[in-house]
Amino acid sequence: MTTRGKILIAIIVLAGLYFGINKLTSSDLVFKKAASESVLLNSIELPAATGGNGVNTVVPLAALPGTTPAEKGTPVVWEVMAWNSQMAGMLANGGPRTTTGSALAANGLDMQIVRQDDVSKMQADLVKNALDLQNNPETPGLIVSIMGDGLPGFSAVQEQLKKAGTQLQIIPYSVGKSFGEDKLMGPKEWLENPKLALGKTVACYLRDGDQNIALKWCADNGLKVNPDETTYDPQAVNFMAASDFLVAAEKYILGKPESRDKIVDGKNTGVKVDVMADAVATWTPGDVNIAKQKGGLVSIVSTKEYSNQMPNIMVTTKRWYDAHQKEVEGIMLAHAVAGDQVKSHPEALSRAADISADVYGDKDKPGAYWLKYYKGVSEADRNGEVVELGGSKVFNFADNLNLFGLNDGGTNIYASVYKAFGDVQSKLYPKELPTYVPLDDMLDLTLLRNLQARYKGKTVAPAETQKFAAGDEIRRNVSKRAWNIEFNSGKSTFTPSAAKELNTLFDDLVVAGNLKVAVHGHTDNTGDPQANQQLSEDRAMAVRQWLERKSSSAFPDGRIQVYAHGPTEPVASNGTPVGKAKNRRVEIVLGN
Repeated sequence: MTTRGKILIAIIVLAGLYFGINKLTSSDLVFKKAASESVLLNSIELPAATGGNGVNTVVPLAALPGTTPAEKGTPVVWEVMAWNSQMAGMLANGGPRTTTGSALAANGLDMQIVRQDDVSKMQADLVKNALDLQNNPETPGLIVSIMGDGLPGFSAVQEQLKKAGTQLQIIPYSVGKSFGEDKLMGPKEWLENPKLALGKTVACYLRDGDQNIALKWCADNGLKVNPDETTYDPQAVNFMAASDFLVAAEKYILGKPESRDKIVDGKNTGVKVDVMADAVATWTPGDVNIAKQKGGLVSIVSTKEYSNQMPNIMVTTKRWYDAHQKEVEGIMLAHAVAGDQVKSHPEALSRAADISADVYGDKDKPGAYWLKYYKGVSEADRNGEVVELGGSKVFNFADNLNLFGLNDGGTNIYASVYKAFGDVQSKLYPKELPTYVPLDDMLDLTLLRNLQARYKGKTVAPAETQKFAAGDEIRRNVSKRAWNIEFNSGKSTFTPSAAKELNTLFDDLVVAGNLKVAVHGHTDNTGDPQANQQLSEDRAMAVRQWLERKSSSAFPDGRIQVYAHGPTEPVASNGTPVGKAKNRRVEIVLGN
């Protein structure tokens, strides 16, 4: 064969390889709508690293989206807080505006992502968009992302939307959740003795997710709360209002005092006192600012422990949602594909972080900053104290089935989160939130069920679940609380009135999905000590069995441990009926 012939053959072979590889890695393979489904449905199964019959589902790395704007698509605006839970959404869009080769472009969307940290502005924008759509149906729709536990408070905008002839509607898909970055930061001593928080003041944005972390921690530890941010109660945990999560951090950093009326036992003493922020409920970069600029606070509890508290929930108006079912499904599908990419491939996560930096517009916080605190780190603060900072997760399709209870034998986790914090907020703030919108009025899972039915029998990347080792005891307590669960006299069966308390307990424990649960049974000293010991065990076991029967997914094997103490650990005198009643109790300890 001549040299010229050899060169010609080489060129043909190289060209074939090039076009073959290019065809396999082309964005057309991944990001056209039908191909997007293919990525979701046809993940590769490989033998598990541990051997045996298990498999690891591996999602192939797709071509990353381009940087030029997409030429066409249904316009929509997505308002987001500066929050790392949105990494999948960032990748799905390709930039602040939908780019060519992105998953959202492939599904017919032209999305503009806008940073908006002010929740009240989000509410006002939704009302305005509802009115604009009423006057012109071609108006771009508006979607806003908020903390899932904050939606009951956010739902107060419903009355204004009704006047505009529509209502709130949840997109039945979550792009991710906070997993550590939202936290209550306080003095280290609070970890060992939560009662040291009494008489102290927590700065936060009121009636939203970060305050909810503090409120849950207080409730789980039996701490009294003063919900009035204009007064000071030395016997309670107090709050200091901030306009947003970054201002909350600044109130601690600057240490500027506020004058308050002192109250004792609910009565104004007529005394004025100056209070400063002793602690902060915030999220990244608020936690980073505290550590770097002042220090002195550690993570008391966060969404790493309350791991189901804060999914990223997207809401819009029913007016836009009903008129754009195809586009909503496209958003869900695009985010599902992008979620698997971010979870599986560092390249995709890094690109998502760069897009986040562009969207959030902080010139001193490049993509590497958001990437670092998405993963979560432990760093020394200004005083040399090691502090946990950041931490979020993205969701894929299976994670959403898990969140909304569509997995086999699953529990609607979000329903428990919504009710738990709706009840807390409406109880503490009856004037601002006398009631909240029932979740069923805003959440329709039809589109998610339709996608689930389409994928039935296909391989999808699995949901991330927490596993607990049987017999693995709690090493660090997060909270301890006595629950008023009523039993029939001398028995381990529940009275009819116990149902309400048990259901409240259930929601509370579902929120704290990453924590182990210890159920401690106690009795008074009436009767035979050995019989009381057995009774305390039977009652604690009854609580465990009730929880596990209600949801095997929320309470997998190993999560709940049972301890029986009989009459050996009274909390009050057994000499009075009131004292005996306090000693007959079930205590719940949460920890890791």
